[in-house]
Amino acid sequence: MDNTQIWLKDWASAIGIALSDNQLEQFEAYYRLLIEWNEKMNLTGITERSAVYEKHFYDSLTVSTVADLSGSVSLADIGSGAGFPSIPLKIAFPRIRVTIVDSLAKRIRFLEEVVSSLGLADVTCLHGRAEDVARLPEHRDRHDVATARAVARLAGLNELCLPFVKPGGIFVAMKGSDIAEELDEGRFSIEKLNAAVHQTKRLELPNERSERHLIVMVKKGPTPKAYPRKAGIPLKTPLLRNAIRL
Repeated sequence: MDNTQIWLKDWASAIGIALSDNQLEQFEAYYRLLIEWNEKMNLTGITERSAVYEKHFYDSLTVSTVADLSGSVSLADIGSGAGFPSIPLKIAFPRIRVTIVDSLAKRIRFLEEVVSSLGLADVTCLHGRAEDVARLPEHRDRHDVATARAVARLAGLNELCLPFVKPGGIFVAMKGSDIAEELDEGRFSIEKLNAAVHQTKRLELPNERSERHLIVMVKKGPTPKAYPRKAGIPLKTPLLRNAIRL
């Protein structure tokens, strides 16, 4: 175990996660695959090992500070990209059941390789648009937790993610430093999708000290039949209180 792995183990411990040697080996295998595949396709602009461990791995694990991931929790990760936050969360909490949705087939192939190489069970990688997958009965209003990291502004993102969450479940939107305007802009879509803001948690990365926020929304009832709208519309024409209706 080197210094970078010790840092991750200590950082995880500070937020209540005990990582075993095997789990640390899984994180290292994940890192190696990320760098290998990143040479063939654009997965991340962050490649320096300690930065990946802090800005991708640890940052993903912070979801556990606002979501109960004990037991067989069902988590849907929307627009997962290179697998953040769902793959780090699956490594740290092996019993959770993960569904990863991404619109780019080659990213899904990468994630399938990660899942296979790391020996992760109960992970489903779906190639498709979130608007279409959320209409499927097996995913609509079905998941305990939905997550999204660096995907889009809340006003559009809410319509992509909240339909996956079952009543009583939560959506955790992972955001950076300036969230006040975006949160205010997104409140109308939150109401329209039968949800409410439960809490907003501010965090800092351990070494870099850059600011992060977790916006937690609780689902109050089933998704209205009108949502999500057709693929592409939620991000092009987000639900805004003063939007012009054509």
